Amino acid sequence: MTRTAHRDAHRHIGRLPAYGFYGGPPISPDTTALETVAELVATLDAEGTERALVLPNYGVPDPAVAFGLNHLALEAAQRDDRVRCGLWVSPQQSDAARNDEALALASEDGVVALKTSFLLGGAPDDPGCAEQLERMFTTAAELDLVVHVHTSPGAASDVERIGRLVETYGDATKIHLVHLGGGMSGHLKLVGGLFFDWIEAGKQVYTDTSWAIGFAPAWLAQEIERRGVGHDRVLFATDAPWGDFAGEHARLAAAAGDGALAEAFFHANFDALYGT
Repeated sequence: MTRTAHRDAHRHIGRLPAYGFYGGPPISPDTTALETVAELVATLDAEGTERALVLPNYGVPDPAVAFGLNHLALEAAQRDDRVRCGLWVSPQQSDAARNDEALALASEDGVVALKTSFLLGGAPDDPGCAEQLERMFTTAAELDLVVHVHTSPGAASDVERIGRLVETYGDATKIHLVHLGGGMSGHLKLVGGLFFDWIEAGKQVYTDTSWAIGFAPAWLAQEIERRGVGHDRVLFATDAPWGDFAGEHARLAAAAGDGALAEAFFHANFDALYGT
């Protein structure tokens, strides 16, 4: 099978400081993190990645780190025509001033998305997050931006809890749920019904297959064929440096084949959502 021309709908830029996760010694697991725009461009060239959505790297429990990388992501988008960027925003009221600064950049050339996660605190159903969530989703709707939301098994990032945001904002705002719902439980919930039900209800919901367990992309392709919807809502993404290009590409290519579905996943859906 020839390799499908591809866009990457979700990767990161910036290196995180060492941190003692789970009470252990300080570590730096993002070993392939790209610290400069030049490194990003060289990596896109090596992969043959034609276009990419680039987001600030995050993960250590200090929101200032992710916010501090917004300008690097924006620099990448404004330096190379292949790159579009998303800006980090926080659901927490304690980050309101930082959100002011981030959202002030939202109309800059090259910005197509806002990125948020509950890994650093807060929850979709936390009243203390309501004001900042309202700000990010309404701003995205006004500027025709996509809101990227992290999903992972359980806790505040569980796809059922994230689904409250889809139900509330998905009519007016495009929402990209990364990681295909997140892990085994997320795949079963999303592919098993939620994703297709939301699409059929008119919600502007999208997903990517980064981090997906091996069975899930193939099952997703089968369910798209069976239900007749969703072919235009799935994107290829590496989530580098937390995912890897070779593995992510091979897994989705095996599921999609080399016909129209592969063209949609690897190419056309990116262009439709994030522009050409």
